[in-house]
Amino acid sequence: MAKVIRMPLLSDTMTEGKIVVWNKKVGDTVKSDDVLADVETDKATMEVVGYEEGTLLHIGVEAGQAAPVNGIIAIIGKPGEDFKALLDAESGGAAVAAPAAEVAAAVAAPAAGGAKVALPAGAKEIRMPLLSDTMTEGKIVAWNKKVGDTVKGDDVLADVETDKATMEVIGYEEGTLLYIGVEAGQAAKVNEIIAIVGKPGTDVSAYVAAEKSGANAAAPVAAAAPQAEAAATTAVAAPAASTSNDSRVKASPLAKKLAADKGIDLSKVNGSGDNGRITKKDVDSYVPSAAPVAAASPAGAASSYVAGVESFDEIEITNIRKTIVRRLTESQFNALHIFLTIEIDMDNAIAARAGINDVAAPAKVSFNDMVVKACATALKKHPMCNASWRGDKIVVNHHVHIGVAMAVEDGLVVPVVRFADNKTMSQISADVKDFSGKAKSKKLTPTDMSGNTFTVSNLGMFGIDQFTSIINTPDACILSVGAIKQVPVVKNNQVVPGNIMKVTLACDHRVVDGAVGAAFLQTLKKYLENPVTMLA
Repeated sequence: MAKVIRMPLLSDTMTEGKIVVWNKKVGDTVKSDDVLADVETDKATMEVVGYEEGTLLHIGVEAGQAAPVNGIIAIIGKPGEDFKALLDAESGGAAVAAPAAEVAAAVAAPAAGGAKVALPAGAKEIRMPLLSDTMTEGKIVAWNKKVGDTVKGDDVLADVETDKATMEVIGYEEGTLLYIGVEAGQAAKVNEIIAIVGKPGTDVSAYVAAEKSGANAAAPVAAAAPQAEAAATTAVAAPAASTSNDSRVKASPLAKKLAADKGIDLSKVNGSGDNGRITKKDVDSYVPSAAPVAAASPAGAASSYVAGVESFDEIEITNIRKTIVRRLTESQFNALHIFLTIEIDMDNAIAARAGINDVAAPAKVSFNDMVVKACATALKKHPMCNASWRGDKIVVNHHVHIGVAMAVEDGLVVPVVRFADNKTMSQISADVKDFSGKAKSKKLTPTDMSGNTFTVSNLGMFGIDQFTSIINTPDACILSVGAIKQVPVVKNNQVVPGNIMKVTLACDHRVVDGAVGAAFLQTLKKYLENPVTMLA
């Protein structure tokens, strides 16, 4: 499905950005960390990274022209894909621009009482940027600078966690870090002051107190002196022009994040991008020297405790976890869940998997890969299980995109195997393994996790023989897969050893009736008990 790239909000005073140059043209293939364009704001010329993969279908603003904040500047999708509906929806209403407008209005809204305190001369605010049109706050994961440190214009001040990813905040101001307004581990509202940079020794305490009391909100931001302008951005936009110090590493935000995760010194990586800029591809292909890298301490190490003393640990709720809770709560209370369970004889599937992995598969096929393939094939015969509830209509999908639930440290992610019905088990296996690697290193993109029409959740590897799942909206169904258990079964009037797997289908009763769900499970059972029938 085509994706819209919008002009990001790079400061609380920005209303538009000028496209200096496009680095891609219509028809070009775009990677998730490619720099699409250089954009000039009132603060600097910055790079816009789309974080979407596909073909550049449309450029909405020509080089030399300006685009309003949140306006469509490009569309990325599949070659030849029709994107006219996205443009029609944009021209048909102003709803898409509302979030940015709401932020601006909130900044300018008058507040009662109090005398306005000016920001000391030379001091600059850094505010929490708006990273998406649905974002309301961002959590400071870590500060990379402390009060008193010297700050360069392209230094990454902090890492900020949203409900989508962890991104970098670059202040684009030089001086001394005078104030940190939000401690690591805490969240800040969009446009809230998170830091102040200025001359060493500048006292900003009176200004901070006025901001916290609301006294400074009595006048619009535009009335503030130029030195009060905020300049904050994220991994969506990084400085395009080199700084006065040419020895500083030039790298895409995604490359910096990946290098940090892998413990790679970017100064040792050769950049293949424009002007030697380091990209994700350069970091992925980098072979480090023999010098050992210090091992990180285990993420899940248990806290020390004293026997006989009551104690506990508090775990902060991540934005990812908040999103999981919100979506599952909405599903639990909106979708009318019914659950259907069936037992499947896996003897033939076990034999078939062994044969496939011995002679045919370039990638080893798991039982879960076989389940995904069987579901995809069965959904073509039972399209209502491949549908979704949309309020006043039911959408029955012709394509089959299967979400595969995966556990990660922060919770649960569901990357999507696209057109699973047209893929072999080996291709499905390769996709799932690729997603698993991305999930562990936190490199899954929003595109990887969108578009699902049906979901599979498997806890069999943990020995769970049966469970139920909450439907992963907008899907109408989710399949819960248990472990294969060796149990006695009756075959030809004889009690013999057998391998049984229980699966439970959760259905949204607004879309899928019990008989429809049961028929789907019967077809799924037929495919898994006779895997060769999936290939016919």
